[in-house]
Amino acid sequence: MEPVEATGQAAAAPIEAKPAATKAAPRQKTMVGRVASNKMTKTVVVEVEKLQRHPIYHRNIRRLARYKVHDEQNSCNVGDLVRIAETRPLSKEKRWRVVEILERGAQLGSI
Repeated sequence: MEPVEATGQAAAAPIEAKPAATKAAPRQKTMVGRVASNKMTKTVVVEVEKLQRHPIYHRNIRRLARYKVHDEQNSCNVGDLVRIAETRPLSKEKRWRVVEILERGAQLGSI
């Protein structure tokens, strides 16, 4: 507690500077999938497996979605497990980018 001044009024509390209001970036959707193809330059095709509940039979159904994903360094190979994030449209079909490679796929040796 701060001491009271001679006039009988309490000391004014120091004014704290509030951080500037920054516009938060919208939360990006992220998914994890396997690289199915890397034959294009700076683009890979990633297959993401989704489980859906059947509306009548209430069983889980596996759905496979394929996304064209931007890979700036061309570092992904077929079979890699990657995390992808939503981004602005980069081309007609590319709206995703590779965030990180979670697991390297098995390298196929030449015969």
